[in-house]
Amino acid sequence: MNVDVLIIGAGGAGLYAALSAVKENKDLNIAVLSKVYPTRSHTGAAQGGINAALANVDPSDNEELHTFDTIKGSDYLADQEAVKYMCYEAPKIIRAMEHMGVPFSRLNNGKIAQRPFGGASKDRTCYSADKMGHVMLHTLFEQCIKEGVKFLNEWFLLNIAHNGRRVAGVSAINIATGRVNFIKTKAIILATGGHSRIYWGYTSNALGCTGDGSAAALRAGLPLKDMEFLQFHPTGLRKSAILVTEAARGEGGHLLNNKGERFMQKYAPGKMELAPRDLVSRSIMGEIREGRGFKDDEGREYVHLDLTHLGSEKIKERLPQIRELAIDFEGIDPINEPIPIKPTAHYAMGGIGTNIKCETEIEGIYAAGEAQCVSVHGANRLGGNSLLDIVVFGHIAGKEAVRYAEATNFLNNDYGILEKDKKFISELMNKQSKETLGDMRVELGEIMFKHFGVFKNEKEMVEGYEKLKNLIDRANKNLGVVDKSKVFNIDLQSTLEFFNLLEIANVLAFASLNRKESRGSFYRDDYPKRDDEHYLYHSIIRKKDDGSFDYQKGEVDISLYEPAERKY
Repeated sequence: MNVDVLIIGAGGAGLYAALSAVKENKDLNIAVLSKVYPTRSHTGAAQGGINAALANVDPSDNEELHTFDTIKGSDYLADQEAVKYMCYEAPKIIRAMEHMGVPFSRLNNGKIAQRPFGGASKDRTCYSADKMGHVMLHTLFEQCIKEGVKFLNEWFLLNIAHNGRRVAGVSAINIATGRVNFIKTKAIILATGGHSRIYWGYTSNALGCTGDGSAAALRAGLPLKDMEFLQFHPTGLRKSAILVTEAARGEGGHLLNNKGERFMQKYAPGKMELAPRDLVSRSIMGEIREGRGFKDDEGREYVHLDLTHLGSEKIKERLPQIRELAIDFEGIDPINEPIPIKPTAHYAMGGIGTNIKCETEIEGIYAAGEAQCVSVHGANRLGGNSLLDIVVFGHIAGKEAVRYAEATNFLNNDYGILEKDKKFISELMNKQSKETLGDMRVELGEIMFKHFGVFKNEKEMVEGYEKLKNLIDRANKNLGVVDKSKVFNIDLQSTLEFFNLLEIANVLAFASLNRKESRGSFYRDDYPKRDDEHYLYHSIIRKKDDGSFDYQKGEVDISLYEPAERKY
């Protein structure tokens, strides 16, 4: 199969990349490869909104304020020119999506409605009730269909082939047939999303968020950047860790401990519940640590998110999905009772290292969205900037990939990856499994949450890293595929995803042990202060031939604002 530009992943970043690519050159063969049907992509789970300085609510808002809020929120680890580019592009891209038909909620004057979000100095989060990602995803998919984008739905990425300088193609499984294929391509865009499923039962992420693109990039010799920075969203449902949007607090929700106190008064008196996510998550866990949380009959600890004072009408209008989730998964109606919540592993700031044009070190390989680290989020992402990131850099990646594909030709070589992958899968299929995949996934989640969770320290991380290496060793020796069929073999797919999760968890653990400071989402009890003198750098990690890691330090762009203490 020959494809001029192959986009891998059909979430917001992948679909916007495809749309921009096909508009740039309709004569090229442009296709999207996705392991799920596009409208099942994880972008659809995004609830609260997308940031842009439209100044519809507060006329004093502007792109420069958005830029500064993002840099400050990142704890000064974001690359500042990249942040500025994203924030100045935001109003244009919001209006472009409005013209595509994205059904934004409206103010009384007809303008796009905007609400307050954590870490922002102005009300700039555009929304569609509490289903922003859902409506964006469907609109972008419809536009791709309209423009004639081709889709390879239910195909699973395996590996990337290149000659050391430029890309040749990818190997992938057609899930419907079980056949391993090589797709020859001039350019690929990795838009495969995040990897918070390394925390398994402690994450808001969909089952498919297994870091497939990042793991394939790592195996291809590309560096992963800032992988120690993984954000815990403050408000996941107590039992399932399903996300309760920041919009619940943006609309006026209160966080309460078991004494009925709005405890954020102690931690961020200026912003209260709308402090940045890293600070709110640590505050919640701190309250629980010190005995001011609640505990249910099964030993789960949590605090309350109280919306009852907002009233029935506002909850039904602005937060209908949150009410539905609370009823379905917690058995409580937030109109009448507070929602039991706890922090949940939510978003990866780290990913495949790229420049502002979404280019990687290998020509023809681009990355966009949560799989990419450009870096516009640094050590901590502000709510509402994720949906913005995926469309701004999806748009750039699509255009840049087309321009590259126009100027080059195909490499007629798979560099051995097709046979190598066929052999690996054959061995997995023929191996007698000595351990259960489900148990090993749960074990991975327990290791990551306990040893690399909201709070970290040297002793816990070293112990966790040893457990993780033991788990990786056991998986390589003992894990096989029980289901021997070829058609829609979900057991095989889940096993391959698990190996990707192990690769990513290994990098995250290694990077975490090498950063001896606290910054943004990364907090160490034994090094509680930010250390700009020694650790104001991007961690750059690549896999060596022997399986060990090479660790380098990348310069942080601080050309616009000098790092300062972050107070809220």
